[in-house]
Amino acid sequence: MRTKAIVAAVVALAAVLVIPPLISSGDDGVRGLRVLVPNAPGGGYDTTARTAAKSMEEAGLGRNIEVFNLPGAGGTVGLGRLVNERGNDRLVMSMGLGVVGAVYTNHAPSSLQDTTPIARLISEPDIVVVPRNSPYRDIRALIEAWKANPGAVQVGGGSAPGGPDHLAPMLMAKAVGLAPRDVRYVPYDGGGELLASVLGGKIAFGVSGISEYRDQIQSGDLRVLAVTSGQRLAGLDAPTLKESGVDVDFTNWRGVVAPPGISDSERDRLISVFTKLHDSPQWAEALRRNGWGDSFVTGARFGEFLSAENSRVAGVLKELGLA
Repeated sequence: MRTKAIVAAVVALAAVLVIPPLISSGDDGVRGLRVLVPNAPGGGYDTTARTAAKSMEEAGLGRNIEVFNLPGAGGTVGLGRLVNERGNDRLVMSMGLGVVGAVYTNHAPSSLQDTTPIARLISEPDIVVVPRNSPYRDIRALIEAWKANPGAVQVGGGSAPGGPDHLAPMLMAKAVGLAPRDVRYVPYDGGGELLASVLGGKIAFGVSGISEYRDQIQSGDLRVLAVTSGQRLAGLDAPTLKESGVDVDFTNWRGVVAPPGISDSERDRLISVFTKLHDSPQWAEALRRNGWGDSFVTGARFGEFLSAENSRVAGVLKELGLA
């Protein structure tokens, strides 16, 4: 009798300890998902992650979604944490081009090839911004001053060396005849930290994504001198670099990856959730509001894209003499 009682107690305890599935069998969608942001609050990964989580909940696709920040080393600290969470299908990481470059420049032990690709969500051009009291009224004036004395015209970006906010001004420098090694680039851990330095005049100009600075642009605290994409952005009175005589066409992207070692069914469930998010009116409105491009791809196709970006960034860094 005592043995049967012990067995019954163990079975009952096991039932209590069973972790519910990430996605319920009903219409509740994803529950208990944690989204790791590998840079400081206010940056592009942070904005994308919080917008996606809010849109999921508003669309009825998720509940109790937690977004948390783990900044450091251009996103590679967060990447290391994600890779160490092997088999955890309740965790994903918001990431993008910046992490690809940071893996090289920080000699990180883990790379995006060690993760499970879920979805590429958005594309976004960078913008070249100055504070309202800047002496540079247009991009040509900035370029002239930069060429005359590159050491005196500091540029800041919301990513570590090798990230999009670093690659964009390096490509600008090369296009106007400056040696990238002569550029004084100041890295910040995300657009939030960069903003304070731009507004405070600690750097001559900043390069970052537009979604992080819309409020300051609309208030007039920031002036946009140019966009890095091949086309002008709707609702923004700023030329492209190309039409300003700087032969650069550059676009950033962001997406979501999961830890290694999750099962195919767990991966497919996560892909399904983000596909439903992509198809929702809430996400369509988020794209419009933030000026993001829709560059949605999932699973194996996203994995192929990550591999190609890994090779492309390595090549660009070597070409610029930075790797």
